[in-house]
Amino acid sequence: MRTRPPRRPDARIASHSTDNRAETAGRETFRSPRRSGGTTPRGTYWLYGLHPALAALANPERRIRQILTTEEGEAALRQRLDSSLPMQPQRADRARFEALCGRDAVHQGIAILTDILPPLAIEDAVERPGPLLLLDQVTDPRNVGAILRSAAAFGAAAVVVMDRNAPDETGALAKAASGALDVVPLVRVVNLARTLDLLKERNFWVVGLDAGGGVLDGGTFGQRRAALVLGAEGDGLRRLTREHCDEIAGLAMPGDMESLNVSNAAAVALYEVTRRR
Repeated sequence: MRTRPPRRPDARIASHSTDNRAETAGRETFRSPRRSGGTTPRGTYWLYGLHPALAALANPERRIRQILTTEEGEAALRQRLDSSLPMQPQRADRARFEALCGRDAVHQGIAILTDILPPLAIEDAVERPGPLLLLDQVTDPRNVGAILRSAAAFGAAAVVVMDRNAPDETGALAKAASGALDVVPLVRVVNLARTLDLLKERNFWVVGLDAGGGVLDGGTFGQRRAALVLGAEGDGLRRLTREHCDEIAGLAMPGDMESLNVSNAAAVALYEVTRRR
């Protein structure tokens, strides 16, 4: 059976940019998304859907401000929760859900107004067990959410994104993560190359997923912790990012496709580096 590394993991990109940066006590962290207009307080957003809502309600780090449900949505929440709701839900009709969550949002009759999660420094994230995923300018919230879901499934320590050119914490991202946003930290760093150097100092083996190297083989890692770096569609990993990786590797793909969507590539790579542990 032949193997072929993909030319690069690709992604469907939604243009996004932000100017904010945050650095606390010399540690790189992710910052609050900026909000303006409407009645939503600054630093909050509407999270929607059953699984994201259950995970948020079970997370002691979450600050819940308001819960909106239909009658069926409230029944589904109470049936699945291990504890009581932190407050009495308010009833909302379809028009209000569409106004708050978006017309095409699959809200399942549940929406929660919540603060963004407290930031976690990269130095604290590496104390958690499991591999790390680092995203080099992956901007689509659906892709980042799906990657968080895979990260939770395979026991990753965190998903690291850039301060710029990465999506804010939003309802769309939380919905795509299906609850994983409250399980796996989403850490934001200012400088990805410096972060890769920090990981090497902490004995991570940094692998850039892209063409031009060998085939990713989890059996060669031994007891080394893996840090997997994935790029977005088009340019893939940037030159400086590639230069700060320990190796460049692709996925074994014996079929007729040359590449995978970035979220699918992340899932396959996580499986490969964790399957022999």
